[in-house]
Parts: sequence; structure tokens; C-alpha cells
Amino acid sequence: MTNREAIIQNYIDGYNQFDIDQMVKDFDINIVFENIQNGETNLMLNGLSEFRQQAETAKAYFSERTQTISTITHFEHTTEVDIQYVATLGMDFPDGLQKGQVLQLSGKSVFEFKGNTITKLTDIS
Repeated sequence: MTNREAIIQNYIDGYNQFDIDQMVKDFDINIVFENIQNGETNLMLNGLSEFRQQAETAKAYFSERTQTISTITHFEHTTEVDIQYVATLGMDFPDGLQKGQVLQLSGKSVFEFKGNTITKLTDIS
């Protein structure tokens, strides 16, 4: 396992355990987070404070959640991770999704690095 892989696994372990401190352990203070769904950006966060706030809010969305890495591809400054995602909703949503419903999705996360620090995280589904 490379150092980047260990950093990414730490983030995913924190995510799966709803542990925000663990999730952001290797984040740059100016982290940029982008969520892209169906080809459109639906969330953009700038800075550790905004990310933490959103992560706290999102904890209520799920009673359980698990990201599992399928494949990892390294590039010079980025690492792309194919993810399998299973989550149980913790609340009802306006679009008709209901508390207790299980979601199963595939997606990709792109981690941008400067040294051993994550400077940008893009989630694509």
C-alpha cells in the first residue's frame, strides 16, 4: 500500500464510521470539495470549515454507510478511486426516498495531493 493509499483508506474509514476528525486528518486547510452527479456539479465547498459543516449535516442523512474501494489509479498529483457505496437512509427526503431505504451506487472519487496532503476531493456519481 502506498502512502496515498493509506491516506485515502484513512479518509474512507473515517467516512464509514461517521468520524469527521479522521476524515479530515490529511486535508489541507483550503481543501476544495466538489460533488458531481449526472455530469453536473451540485455541491462545491471551499475550506476545511465548510467541509466539516457539510459533513456534520450529512451524518443525519444516513443511519449506516459504507464506501468500498474497487480500484485505485495513481497519476502524478491525483489518485482516482472507483467506489462501491451502500447506505441506509436515516431520514425521509423530498424526492421520495424514505428513511430505512438502502441505496447501492457506484462512483469515483478523485483525490488531489500536494505532498501527503489532500488539496481537492471530487466525488463523481
